[in-house]
Amino acid sequence: MDIILVTTIIASLFVVIGLAEPFAARLQLPFSVILAVVGILIGASAIFFLRTDLTDALNPMAAAILGLPIRSNVFLYVFLPTLLFQATLGMNLRRMVDDWVPILVLAVVAVVVATVSIGYALFWVSAIPLAACLLIGAIVSTTDPSAVVSIFRSISAPRRLARIIEGESLLNDAAAIALFGLFMGYVMLGIPDPELGSALAQFPMLIAGGALVGWLGARIAVWVMALFARHELAQQSISVALPYLAYIVAEQSVGASGVIAVVAAGLTLNLTAPGRLPPQALTNLRELWDVLAHWAGALIFILAALLIPRLLEEVRLEDFFLIAVVVVAAIFARAVILFGLLPLLTAAKLSPSVERPYRVAILWGGLRGAVTLALALAVTESVRVPDDIQRIVGILATGFTLFTLLAQGTTLRWIIGRLGLDQLSPIDHALSRQVIAVALQTVREDVAQTTENYDLNRDIVRSEAKRFGERLETAVKTAEEATDILDRDRIALGLIALAGHERDTILARVRERTISARMADLVLSDADRLIEGARTQGRSGYQRAARRSVAYGRTFRAAAVLHGRYGVSGPLARMTADRFEMLLSQRLILRDLGTFIDGRIRRIHGRRVAELLHDLLARRIEGIETALEGLRLQYPGYAEELERRFIRRTALRLEEREYTLMREDGLFGAEVYTALMQELATRRMAAEGRPGLDLAVRRGAFIEQFPLFTDLGEGALKRLSRVLKTRYVDIGDVVLHKESPARSVFFIASGAVELESAGQTWRLGRGEMFGQMAILTNRVRRVDVRAIAPTTLLVLDEDRFRRLLERSAALRDAVRASAEKRGIDPVDLLSGGGGAG
Repeated sequence: MDIILVTTIIASLFVVIGLAEPFAARLQLPFSVILAVVGILIGASAIFFLRTDLTDALNPMAAAILGLPIRSNVFLYVFLPTLLFQATLGMNLRRMVDDWVPILVLAVVAVVVATVSIGYALFWVSAIPLAACLLIGAIVSTTDPSAVVSIFRSISAPRRLARIIEGESLLNDAAAIALFGLFMGYVMLGIPDPELGSALAQFPMLIAGGALVGWLGARIAVWVMALFARHELAQQSISVALPYLAYIVAEQSVGASGVIAVVAAGLTLNLTAPGRLPPQALTNLRELWDVLAHWAGALIFILAALLIPRLLEEVRLEDFFLIAVVVVAAIFARAVILFGLLPLLTAAKLSPSVERPYRVAILWGGLRGAVTLALALAVTESVRVPDDIQRIVGILATGFTLFTLLAQGTTLRWIIGRLGLDQLSPIDHALSRQVIAVALQTVREDVAQTTENYDLNRDIVRSEAKRFGERLETAVKTAEEATDILDRDRIALGLIALAGHERDTILARVRERTISARMADLVLSDADRLIEGARTQGRSGYQRAARRSVAYGRTFRAAAVLHGRYGVSGPLARMTADRFEMLLSQRLILRDLGTFIDGRIRRIHGRRVAELLHDLLARRIEGIETALEGLRLQYPGYAEELERRFIRRTALRLEEREYTLMREDGLFGAEVYTALMQELATRRMAAEGRPGLDLAVRRGAFIEQFPLFTDLGEGALKRLSRVLKTRYVDIGDVVLHKESPARSVFFIASGAVELESAGQTWRLGRGEMFGQMAILTNRVRRVDVRAIAPTTLLVLDEDRFRRLLERSAALRDAVRASAEKRGIDPVDLLSGGGGAG
């Protein structure tokens, strides 16, 4: 085919893509629906002009359009990796973790249920072999997220709904294509009735193999990209190669799922790149992939739509009945999951609740698109698939795709409106009024400064100021006097605004490079949780999210177990260093929020709300300071190194700003500026590096400062540092239960615990110990011990504690004081006598 003609057609398709987006926005229809309609019209027109006797002038163009080298491999090996990889890069994984159960259920369980339901429904009403029926079920189980998400983003639909749809669609493609590969193999081998159990048994191996290839490829890619920290184009080139190599290696070399490999590679890069690549480089990388994915998504849709007239050429009347069967079975299978399984999981407290309107929107929003057509095309191209099966697969997949696009896609916006998902809640209405009032106050101040700087006509300034002041007064009054908002909602509004400003502050610090991109990802996720917690549950939701931001997670505890029991310290060292830097970053950010409360929130919500927010902010800062102080004691010197790095980053940012201003003022030329910026980049790379954290050495240094061990010699301290185990507990966790055997003594490195026995309570803090009474009295424990703050404990077994007690006078004095507080004779206690314990 003439390369000039092909190039002309592809360039023309880009023009069509450019015109289709604003046209879709004007019609309020999904972009992909418009592309599909345009593609069908182009394909049908090409067939018409090629076969008509009216004119032969357009025959070369029509033949070129119909003869484009559009094969299924082009879709699967060129376009699909781009779409999947970009989707994983753009996902907020930590926010999606909150809904991982419904996402996985929709992406994996729903795909299997839909495949089986559609397959057996077709098998019962037709003469198609079961393997081909299941193949059709797998093909039409892939959903297209772009159409749905574009609608949700164009209206005021809840962000959580869009996150669930995006997460489902991403993993849904992987699961459906893996099943497609299984059943395609049975069809090509001529096995009409495969054993479903054995077929599905291969499914986990396809997923595991693909995940391993993707993870390993991404780890290598990130390592190489980190070596080229000063060469963004090199980093971007490696990122472009990654999804294609992962897909090909998984499919051709390992025999696993290439789609899973691409998804795993993208997720790994998303999680690990922020800690290895400069913030601006990562931003530019994501922008590049946004453009590539936009082009790939549009091209795959319009090129696939070109094939629809050709795929439907041999359609028969009875095929419409089978298409209807596929439609009903697919909707029924999806409804079973949404309205049957998900509520059961919620009732069993295995999944967060997904509201009924959300489930209806997800049910009707299961649009199919280019991936479904590409898989159908792969079947029609295979010479090893019988002709009758090729025909029926192409027709049913194409017919079902057209139904979802033309029936569901065009009515989805109306359905969302009927469900009320495009309407703001009362608290969101109040939030919008608050935003207007705060924005107008800022605008008034800026306009006043501008008019003063430019010395404008005073009469005009006064007239416009009066006009603007009236609008501002109305906006503030509306925000303050809304009768439909309760006091608790006003507090929630203030907390939402506070958390939103916290998020903006984080982004500003990232742009200034005073906070690393790795830490920004963590603290931004915490800020998002604060916003959503305040929006959904008010003050209690905000406080719960705040406590979670400083709590020890399950992965941290697992790393502590690895370190304590098996001596594997690498994961704990990394997580402890991350926690150190995260707490320090949060403290720096929170100290800037008080001014925002006084300057903005007080104006809108009054003094009482502002004081309450100051109190909540002070508690957060206190909790972070407590956690930081414990880490400082445990790892002396490390916090100082992090603070030095923050000061160096700030100095570099200010230095860069001065160079830029002087360059703009013409004080020196481009050559000097380039040399200065290169030198600055070298010093910035050095400042980006985080100091290493040696857990064993730091724990030894901490023990030297522990009050109870001050009289021990250097050798005894070293031996003690080796035998003490570290344990981390969250607020509310029970450390010890009543009636439990006495085997260990606990020393509080940071945090605080509460002891309860016979209706009495004692509170112990940093530097104190507990558990010694039960050991020394030889009785079972009579107290419950619960953490009342994130707490770090050092644990010593009974034998070593008794030997330590003999050597340390300070420890014996502490035991005596504790015994006297509880009414126990310390003489009897230390001599091995009985007593209350």
